[in-house]
Amino acid sequence: MSFVRDVLSLPRRLSYADLIVFGILGGIMYWLVLVSREWSQALQPQNTIHTEFTYLPLYTLYSLSRGLGAYVISLLFTVGYGYVMAHYKPAEKLMLALLDILQSVPIVAFLPELVLVFVYIFPRSNIGLEIASVLTIFTGQVWNMTFAFYHSLKAIPNDLRDASKSYHLSRSETLWRLELPASAIPLIWNSMMSMAGGWFFLSLSEALTFGGHDFRLPGIGSYMAQAVNDGDVPAIFGAIVAMGLMIIFLDRVLWRPLVIWSRKFRVEELSGEPEGKSFVLDVIQHSEILQSIRRRIERRRQARQRYTEQEYIEVRQEVQQMAFDERVKEESVTRKVVVGILGLVVLALIGYGIFRLFIVFTNDVSGYDWLRIAGDSGLSLLRVLVAVVVGAAWTIPVGVILGMNPRYAHRFQPIVQFLSSFPAPLLFPIFIFLFLRVGISIEYGSIVLMLLGTQWYMLFNVMAGASAVPTDLQEMFQSYNMPRKAWWRKLILPAIFPSVVTGAITAAGGAWNASIVAELVQYHHQTFSAHGIGALLQTAYTDGKFALLGAGIFSLCLMVVLLNKFVWRKLFNLAQDRFALNV
Repeated sequence: MSFVRDVLSLPRRLSYADLIVFGILGGIMYWLVLVSREWSQALQPQNTIHTEFTYLPLYTLYSLSRGLGAYVISLLFTVGYGYVMAHYKPAEKLMLALLDILQSVPIVAFLPELVLVFVYIFPRSNIGLEIASVLTIFTGQVWNMTFAFYHSLKAIPNDLRDASKSYHLSRSETLWRLELPASAIPLIWNSMMSMAGGWFFLSLSEALTFGGHDFRLPGIGSYMAQAVNDGDVPAIFGAIVAMGLMIIFLDRVLWRPLVIWSRKFRVEELSGEPEGKSFVLDVIQHSEILQSIRRRIERRRQARQRYTEQEYIEVRQEVQQMAFDERVKEESVTRKVVVGILGLVVLALIGYGIFRLFIVFTNDVSGYDWLRIAGDSGLSLLRVLVAVVVGAAWTIPVGVILGMNPRYAHRFQPIVQFLSSFPAPLLFPIFIFLFLRVGISIEYGSIVLMLLGTQWYMLFNVMAGASAVPTDLQEMFQSYNMPRKAWWRKLILPAIFPSVVTGAITAAGGAWNASIVAELVQYHHQTFSAHGIGALLQTAYTDGKFALLGAGIFSLCLMVVLLNKFVWRKLFNLAQDRFALNV
């Protein structure tokens, strides 16, 4: 009833922005109707994908819905997992190592289980397949965002932490007033990159084929896959145009307004830079309906906060301090017991899983297979490291230029967003053709194919780090007329070093994931395969050899753990100890 009263009490004068808001709401409602109709259709294991141009708008809408749904889930997971990892010291190392492993495990490790489980749960409708597709895109988005949020929380200056404690802010208030604003810039930039990571495997998430099973969902990814299989060149170009329009739409409607809005969270008192303009922000600011709703929500929040504070004071006056402290101790002991029991249960399940996995590996994986896995893992590791180094060589200077110059960022952000979001596997046949003409083996060319999907992780993190450098520090260095080299060595590189480390970690994880499509490529009914763990996993996945697939994933996880312990963890500690803004 309160919502009805709010609607009836909205201002009677409507501006042009209010009319646009009503139009958007109507479009969203129609969008939801179309998507719900697709989800409720009967399950068809071999759904027909039409490659006529008239189906492209509808297919693009379906894919956009899956991508946005996966992003919402990724954002919720990011805030929850990243918050616990940053604040709960006993579990921090384990959660960080688990996150490193999960972001590096190729997406084919999740697909068979997700599809089979949800098809079993929803055997008569597309709901199971749709959920599996959304969660598959989720696995390509979430890890980069979680790393960025976690590193942002760890890099919050200590004086801001102390200020929040001096004002007696609760955990939820600290999250809303300090931690989320402090992480807004890197989280938004990495959200753009995460959406691009989800589009990278769009065809794989909508055309689910493994072990003799063939499940397809209507979408731009399955449209691309069907067009490539049919050799339909006009349909391929139509899919490219549709994908480009969708990326531009997201950039103008979602990402650009968020980037402009996030600039107010920079760590500085005043900024002489223009904030930029966005049509979406103008509509929000000039809509009397939205502003009225915002003011009512703010008044209710303040009233609820005052009531909570008054109630807290009254309770504290009634309860003696000693009894209060004793209750806190009892709650702490109870919490420790519950956490301990849950930890034992988890360890027991992990131990049983390791035992079962050992039996499978012993019976179904030969010694030759293990030697092959070890050799292929080493070759893929070299490709991953080379791809990260080559990507850093050009993304650091370009990212600094774009991040520290809003005018350049305004001009080139849509281009960067389009290039990073475009599914790179669609370009692989072009590069294979060039490799054949130049005489480059796929063993080396796969590094270039990896780079197409991983370099953007580094670029977006560097742009986020450079855009967060306080203007007063830049002006101070300029006032001393320092040489360009000293400017880079003493200001820029130390300021962006934490972002570079985050970008390198996520780029390495993206490279491991991209290896499954970069080391085994189809071109003109021919298969070009490089020796590497990605090609091995893709072959085992397609042939339904799940024991070999599990052994390869186990080897990959072991390598990621060692790389994290001896390389990334040391770099991250260095970034936090020497180059963070903590004081």
